Amino acid sequence: MDAPITAPEPAVESNPSTRKQALPPGPIPDLLSKRYRIERLLGVGGMGAVYRATDLLREQFGDPQPRIAIKALNDTFAEYPDAHALLYSEFALTSRLHHAHVVQLYGFHTDSSCRRAYITMELLKGPTLDDLISANPQGMPWDQLQEIAVALLQALAYSHSRGVLHGDIKPSNVIMAEDGLRLFDFGLGQSIGDHLPGLPRLSRTRLAAWTPRYAALELLEGEALTEAADVYAAACVLYELSSGHHPFSRLTASQAREMAQDRTLQRPSSLPAHCWVVLRQALAFDQHHRPDSQTLLQAFSAPSPSLLRRLFARRQR
Repeated sequence: MDAPITAPEPAVESNPSTRKQALPPGPIPDLLSKRYRIERLLGVGGMGAVYRATDLLREQFGDPQPRIAIKALNDTFAEYPDAHALLYSEFALTSRLHHAHVVQLYGFHTDSSCRRAYITMELLKGPTLDDLISANPQGMPWDQLQEIAVALLQALAYSHSRGVLHGDIKPSNVIMAEDGLRLFDFGLGQSIGDHLPGLPRLSRTRLAAWTPRYAALELLEGEALTEAADVYAAACVLYELSSGHHPFSRLTASQAREMAQDRTLQRPSSLPAHCWVVLRQALAFDQHHRPDSQTLLQAFSAPSPSLLRRLFARRQR
């Protein structure tokens, strides 16, 4: 996976003196909470594991789509004293988002027999953007790229408008489901300002889980997550889709800055000039030079100039 975990300490700020000794979590059983039958493991990330499951209650009442996805913390993170608070933060953030291009969560649950918390959510089927990048080594055609870019940026701009930061935008966290794109995995997300003041506060100094090549320079230097960091990560993904390769040769922002790679960035051939102007700004190492997600969305939503208009513009130069 892209984001190795290097946090040996609890990931949530808390007072050790008030912590109670608890039994360690047990393995995920075949049947969670006497309702969700685990069928198979779908994937394991830096912090969580996702399973396909059947909701027996839905099945009992004849629901034609009883299958769902379940996310639980992986075995490493599940052993942290405050692990459930970490997972609940993800649920609390994502469940406040109601958008066609953001994953839909159903509920937050605990199973007393295995002492584990988990999230139930819609089951998504389809390729991730990783798969599309691999299938298009020269970059995607503009008509396909625009549809994906607009959907992703709509999800991001909406999340920001609702006070939610994603924190780990990368190709593997975006899926092209049967009914459209979904942005998922807000496990490293947090609220903007005072939108959700009661949520547990994650200890960013103890949790080193950024995906290095999509992490903005300020995150690598220990600064707080902001909207600008989400914009940088999204810009890297869009550049990769349009060109077939990472903007900075899969280097971190720190490494790319040392090598001055931002000075040699080239516009992908399929990307309209008006989009490149804004995307180039979004890839800036200095967060203060990046546009917001709404500005990036507007650029990719705008129609490309017609051939006649482009020819006329050249004659006017």
